Amino acid sequence: MLAVTVDTEKLDYDIHSLIKAFYPEETVKVISPSTDNEKAEDLKKHLFMDIVLKGSKQRIAFYVMDSEGKLRLDREVPFLIENMLEDNEHPKKEGKNLFKSRLYQSLREYSGKSLPWGNLTGIRPTKIAMGMLSSEKSHEEISKFMEEAHFVSREKTELSIEIANRERQLLAPLHGKEGYSLYIGIPFCPTTCLYCSFTSYPICAYEELVDRYIECLCGEMDYVAGAYRGKALDSVYIGGGTPTTLSAERLERLLSHLEKTFDLSKLLEFTVEAGRADSITKEKLKVIKSHGVSRISINPQTMKEETLKLIGRRHTVEQVKEAFFLGRDMGFDNINMDLILGLPGENAEDVAGTVSEVEKLNPDSLTVHSLAVKRASKLREWILQNGMEYLQNTEETMAIAAEGAKAMNMHPYYLYRQKNMTGNLENVGYAREGKYGVYNILIMEEVQTIMALGAGSISKILLPEGRIERADNVKDVRLYIEKFDEMLKRKSALFQLQKDEGWLG
Repeated sequence: MLAVTVDTEKLDYDIHSLIKAFYPEETVKVISPSTDNEKAEDLKKHLFMDIVLKGSKQRIAFYVMDSEGKLRLDREVPFLIENMLEDNEHPKKEGKNLFKSRLYQSLREYSGKSLPWGNLTGIRPTKIAMGMLSSEKSHEEISKFMEEAHFVSREKTELSIEIANRERQLLAPLHGKEGYSLYIGIPFCPTTCLYCSFTSYPICAYEELVDRYIECLCGEMDYVAGAYRGKALDSVYIGGGTPTTLSAERLERLLSHLEKTFDLSKLLEFTVEAGRADSITKEKLKVIKSHGVSRISINPQTMKEETLKLIGRRHTVEQVKEAFFLGRDMGFDNINMDLILGLPGENAEDVAGTVSEVEKLNPDSLTVHSLAVKRASKLREWILQNGMEYLQNTEETMAIAAEGAKAMNMHPYYLYRQKNMTGNLENVGYAREGKYGVYNILIMEEVQTIMALGAGSISKILLPEGRIERADNVKDVRLYIEKFDEMLKRKSALFQLQKDEGWLG
């Protein structure tokens, strides 16, 4: 454990995220003024750093244990960021960025290592490049800023700029504030994977609730379609969970209601995550195809049999291949596959083997995830028993996946990061020309309203000056059903905000 004391709570998240990025194997605790005194004293036994931000004696001090087990100061870094916690001469954002630079430089010197994304702790690093491109900054100006202000590596800087340029082109045909996208969440899975923290429930244990759940989804569809009548629906994404855990009959019911409720004539993209091979059948794909779905995902995560068993995916590599070829036979010409790098026990050789098998299948797009260790997943317990060293994700493994995508004539088109990602790396989507997933870009760049339906989903509306307001649905399936009227009221509040701005009739 590494404990950090700080005299303000304003930067707790950034402090925790940066230190955790340098020391991913450690539990990091931030002790701020609101921390319970007894708890704080106990945590101070693991003191690693003391940060002073108030007043004129700002500093970052590192602590180590001496030979007698007592804490002693090892290194102190004094600095002064004038009024960094006030809103006058130095706005909060500027002061925050200056402090993160100081903290990053101190940690880099102390640990002897650099991070590929420098001091960036947010999930959307491409937003910097996107914003600067919109301000007509040159490639060179963006590179210089990202490398000098945020210490981002040259490779990640170039990747960000390439993706930002491609995203701008792909977003151009959308209807902007006059349009919207739709997400429909199916929170059921055959089983829960080791690494998963999404809202998902084993369908066998929730069978009696599935029809009622679909009924509620249809009710949300009616409500949203009524409010957004006259607006262009640009994309629909049905995710989960695993949507294809639903029977063919239930999929028919869901998709038929969607088709009759919304005007799909302007739709640019319609995606269904078919997901796990053990949930895919010819009958289900036939239903999906008959309703105009243009893009599906068949997601192996790995093509190593032993790892599939370890992470709780009850299907084989051969079943993945069979599901993929079935999708092709059914006429799907835009199939995505997801991979996760850094899965327990896998190394560069395993990743190369997986990528090689995927290349033989030749999908139309590939989403490469860096394993993120989520607090709500079973993976945390596995790590406590086996250790972080069994989760290997490096620049080398990311490069193997990138080269595999390139060999299939794919280009990177969206990118995002998450907390506690192995290797402090990123998730990247690759696709061939004409096969890019527009919804994936929208959910990251927040340039269009997305109405989200179902348990655990979060609607995000776009307002003037790029402001975003959110409304979430409760995660628990039973509560979602019981409190359905409240879910509609939450959406109603979003609709009213858009009406107040004249963005909704």
